[in-house]
Amino acid sequence: MTRDLQLTFDAADPAALCAFWCAVLGYELDPPPPGFDTWDAALDAFGVPPERRNDASAAHDPEATRPRLFFQRVAEPKTAKNRVHLDVRAAPGLEGTDRMDALEAEADRLVGLGAERVARHEPAPPLGHGHLVLRDPEGNEFCLD
Repeated sequence: MTRDLQLTFDAADPAALCAFWCAVLGYELDPPPPGFDTWDAALDAFGVPPERRNDASAAHDPEATRPRLFFQRVAEPKTAKNRVHLDVRAAPGLEGTDRMDALEAEADRLVGLGAERVARHEPAPPLGHGHLVLRDPEGNEFCLD
């Protein structure tokens, strides 16, 4: 039996973190439910008070080939390194200097969106491919690969 996959992020600010990952991956915010022109109209109709309107946010791949992303508000801050992380494939098919230059250019773009650089790993055996480690605006580590 086939299973679908959704990636869920705990967040202090779900809307902002969702917007960051939409910009990173080219995703789009999920539309409001049928019958509503905006999320505010839907949340008004559902009786959700203003202070609860950033409890969750979700985004999808416009080509419907990658998993949906869901962001949920949690009270506790991130305290340790991720046990699972995302690898953003920013330089497929490139090798050596061309690869690292492409990764650096993408890292510069993402830093402009609020990411933080953590480390650069040069190409070395046995894998032979370098990569960059970054953190999203809430401190979740991910790699540019």
